[in-house]
Formats: sequence, C-alpha cells, structure tokens
Amino acid sequence: MQAYKDGQKKFENGEYDLAIKAFEKAAAANIEPVQTDYLIAESYRLSNRFKEAIPFYKKAIDAGLNKPDAKFQYAYALKTAGQYEEASAQYASYAKDTAASQNLQQRALREIEILRIADRLRTTKMDVELKDIPLNTSSSEFGPTILGSELVFSFSKKDKVYKNNGQPMLGLYKVALSEDAGTTQGTPTLLSNEIFDADANEASPAFSPDGKTLVFARGNTGKKNGTLDVDLYLSRNVNGQWTAPAILPINDSLAWDGSPAFSRDGKTLYFASNRAGGAGGIDLYRTNMDASGRFSKPVNMGKDINTAGDDMFPYVAEGGKLYFASDGHPGLGKLDLFSATRTQGVISIENLGLPFNSPQDDFGLVFYQDLNKGFFSSNREGGKGDDDIYYFAGPEEEDSTTIAKNNDPNSPLNPNNPNYINGKPKVVRYFLAGNVVENGSTSTPIDSAVIRIYPDTADTQIAELPSRRDGKFGTQPIEEGKSYSLLVQRKGYISKREPFSMDGRSIPPIFLTKELTDTTFNVTIKLDKLELNKTFVLENIYYDLNKYNIRPDAAIELDKLVQILKDNPTMKIELSSHTDARATDAYNMTLSQNRAESAVTYLNSKGIDADRMVARGYGERELIIPNAKTEEEHQRNRRTEFTILSY
Repeated sequence: MQAYKDGQKKFENGEYDLAIKAFEKAAAANIEPVQTDYLIAESYRLSNRFKEAIPFYKKAIDAGLNKPDAKFQYAYALKTAGQYEEASAQYASYAKDTAASQNLQQRALREIEILRIADRLRTTKMDVELKDIPLNTSSSEFGPTILGSELVFSFSKKDKVYKNNGQPMLGLYKVALSEDAGTTQGTPTLLSNEIFDADANEASPAFSPDGKTLVFARGNTGKKNGTLDVDLYLSRNVNGQWTAPAILPINDSLAWDGSPAFSRDGKTLYFASNRAGGAGGIDLYRTNMDASGRFSKPVNMGKDINTAGDDMFPYVAEGGKLYFASDGHPGLGKLDLFSATRTQGVISIENLGLPFNSPQDDFGLVFYQDLNKGFFSSNREGGKGDDDIYYFAGPEEEDSTTIAKNNDPNSPLNPNNPNYINGKPKVVRYFLAGNVVENGSTSTPIDSAVIRIYPDTADTQIAELPSRRDGKFGTQPIEEGKSYSLLVQRKGYISKREPFSMDGRSIPPIFLTKELTDTTFNVTIKLDKLELNKTFVLENIYYDLNKYNIRPDAAIELDKLVQILKDNPTMKIELSSHTDARATDAYNMTLSQNRAESAVTYLNSKGIDADRMVARGYGERELIIPNAKTEEEHQRNRRTEFTILSY
C-alpha cells in the first residue's frame, strides 16, 4: 500500500516519472489495480507520453473505471498513435456518456469529424524532403532558430533530471551549420553561461532580426504546479556577451507563457499562453515593443487562429506569413504545423500536410535563407529519441511555392481552396437547442421552464423559449464567434444562468461538402429543486494557507454565486466555511468564521444585500472525511458552502 501512497504523492506534486515507478510497484502487488492503471496512464499523458498511456487507459476502462473523462483522453492518445478508427469509436462512446463533461463532449464530436478527413489530410503532400541531422540524440532537441551561421535550439542536457518526464532539464545550446545548412557541424555547446539556470528548464529561443535581443522561456522547475511557473525572459547581446536574463512584464503569474517569436521588423513579439480569457487551452498572443523596449498589453490573436485546443510555436516568415502548431485545427494527431494567410480581412488556415505532419507532435518550424528550406521539431516514429530536429528542403528550382503553394490558393476557382465549392462560398447556419432536466441521478425532464437567451455582453433579451413536456426547447439562430447566456427559470427550482460560447465550435470549411450547411448545438441544463436547508458546495474556493482574503481565482467562483442570488432575488442563504483538522479546534473556528465573513463581504460589495446572507464558520466540526490522510482528502474537507435558509 505504501508504494501506491508514494505514487499518489509524486503524482500530486507533478513528479510523473517518479509516480510511474511507484505505481508500477503497486501494480505488481495488485494494489488498487484499476486506479493504479488509470494514474499510470495519466502520468504518461501529463508528461507528454501519450502512446505509453494507451495500454493503461485500456486496462482501467475495461475493468470498469468510473471516470468518464478518461475515455476522452484514451481516444486522444489513440489518435496520437495514428489509430484513427479506434480513436473515433472511443470518442463516439464518450460523446454518448451522460456523465461526461459537456465541453469535452463537443470536442469529442469535433474530433470524430476531424478523423473522418484524416485520410484527406494525408493526401496533402508537399514536394519536400526531410533529413535527420547529427545533433539529435536519445534526449529531447526542439525549437530550432537561426543566429548567423549557427543553429540555436532547446536541448535536454543539464545535469539535473526533470521529475515530470525523467529527462535531463532543458537548456539553450548552439551548433554550427554546414555551408548548405543540410547538416550541422561539431558538438553542440552552451549558448551562454549567463543564460543557464541549473534548476530550471530553458527553451524556445527567439532572436530579433538584428540578432541582438533574445527572448526565451524559463520555468518548469519540477515544483508542485510547476507547469504554471513558465515565463518569458529577455537577454541582450552587448559587446558579444549576453546579459543576465530579465523577466518580461507581459507574463501572467498564474499562467504558462512560452514559445516566443519576433516579427520580421522586430517590433512585434508573438508568444503562446494559457492565461484566462483565451479561446481554449494555449492561445497565441502578440505584443508591440517601442524604441525604448516597453511592451504593450498582449492581445489575443483571435478565434480564426486560436481554438479550444492548444495553439503555439508561432513563426513569422519573410513576407509576413504566420506559421504555428495546433492540435485544435483539423490535423493528423497532436500538434500539426499550419499556416495562416490574411486576404481582404479573411484569415485562411492551411494544414501543411505530409511530410511535415504526423500523428505525433510537429512544431517549431523555422526557415533558413529562403522559403524553400529550414528546420522543424517532431517526436514522430523513427526519430532518435523524444523530440528531434529535422531539416527540410524542396527542389532547388522552386521558390516559396514549395511551402506557401502560391497557386493563387485564395481563388474561389482553385479546387484546393476549402472556403469555396464550385466557385461559390460555403455557408454555415448555426442554431442552439437543448433540454432542461432535474439535477439528480434520474435526470427527469422539466416542462414549462422558460429559457431566456442573452448576448454575453448585453442584457437585451434576444429570445424566449419554453421547455416542452419532454424537457426540450426549440432552436434559436446564433452567430459564429459569439457568446451567449441562457437564463432558465421554473417555479419550484433555483433559477440558473448557463453560458454558451461559439469559441472553438465553428466548422472548418474543409469539413463542408455543400454550399449551405445547417448545424444545431444541443445543451443540457440541470436545475436544482428549491428546498429549505438544501446545501451546495462552491467548487474551487481556495484560500492561501492560514489566510482569509479573497484570492482572484476564488472571486471568479463567488461571482457565480452572485449571479445565482441576483437570479433568485427572494432567496436567503447561510454561507459557511469549513477547514481541515490539521490545526487546533479554536484556531480553525476563528479562521473559518473569518473566511465566511470575508466571502459575505465580497458578495455584498457585488450588490447582494447583507440581510440576505449569514456568515458562519464551522472549523473542523463537519468533516466530510473524518480521518483524512492525503492532501486530496484534506482539500475535500476545506470547502465553502451555501445553504438555503428561506425563499
């Protein structure tokens, strides 16, 4: 049992490689076999080793694992291994699961559509040859960029081992390019002693056009929540020496910020971030720099480029064309390489096809000398180790047409233009429909509910729909790229406001086979019965250790309660705070009372009358898990709740 507990602790700390070793010992002793297989699979997934995760997901799911989202991750892992038929079946099974996450269900349905055209994407083949280069090893090499006659890249080579994946930590290294750039010469050496932190990963170098400014990512120290400590740093070359790196002000302290790239004039910096307010996982952003080196507020690159998945590793080629990697646009597996072209205000996204893309990660493209040759990164089958760097080159007599395919790709008459069919633009009409059910194990349909639909940014109602006897409500036209709010009300139930966003839901033109396509999105809204003394747990209300001030992430959750109270204006509640049992009873009572009062004060500041709320701290007197041992069990005891006192 100790091996399983050790594995849990390592898993919670983000030390996935060590967690796998501990869980393997637990598996050998047949300890918690289903959960152990699942956690091994998750450890492989979270350390970007999806193929290794496949057999463990399968064993856990076949044995009756009660975690619906595991099936989604299993399907995703199958896709990264090129097992498209099996992946599609798992996505379809997940999409039918009533316990599945609604957002992931929508992604699963989208993935099924993408897999249907995987064979079509395989037919997109560039006249380009790939070459493995000598610097690749069994470790990870990726993120190549050019500085003069040298290739600078990320190399897993430091002495310290990264506990997330068991590899040496990353640093920035350089190696000489041969005259024709088709290979490298000599042994890679450290870029600079000034740019070397033995205890952190350093990766994704980007140089300004004059080669005097370097921006790179540093972080992933291996600490708990270490994936959030990645930030962008800047160093300048002064008299041939790189200065000590300085952290950039554009970083978000609660987010991952990485994969930078400069524009061709050096005045704009592109980067990737999973900060709040984006379209999905990791999004692309841009920021402008003035002559004094100050940065403007980062701007999201928009929903034409960013998806519900990860969009990262931008690169701007000569002529201003943007290349990037994404697992959200239709592709062959995980990250695929894409180009983005703007014509008359319309952005067209194109998958680069074979041989650039594979079922695994393909990313970090950079051109060398012209648009006919360059380098990119991939962890595809047949490489030396994890991520490797590949050189590509097209026929010498061709120019940029090799990659850009400038056969007037934007012409409506071009049969390869996915935006048109028979010379006419493809059009999609989107609709919203759904059903209202009672929150509970039976999901009983609720009739006579009123569904009011509002634009996300305004209070002007655009539709009012009733639910029928079967709980369903009719269709309402909605617009691409817009977000909405659905206010659902029914006597005897707590009114609920449900958000719906079109982010990541637009159908890429490549899926469309006719001029006009209608598609309807269905949402399920669960209402709770309005009952005295009914208690609800507010999820994700966290406080710093021994403190009771409202953190920004807690404020986001409390704002949801603000909306509930505004939508149910006659309801009065008790807002209670609970601690775990790891301090004295008296201390915990005082701390929990202060936390409850702090939450009530926050709600009052948002317009909720104080006489509608009672603050009460229970300390450790109402533990959900009386003999909690793991951090996860202690966290369940540390909770904030509200109870209906009257309505």
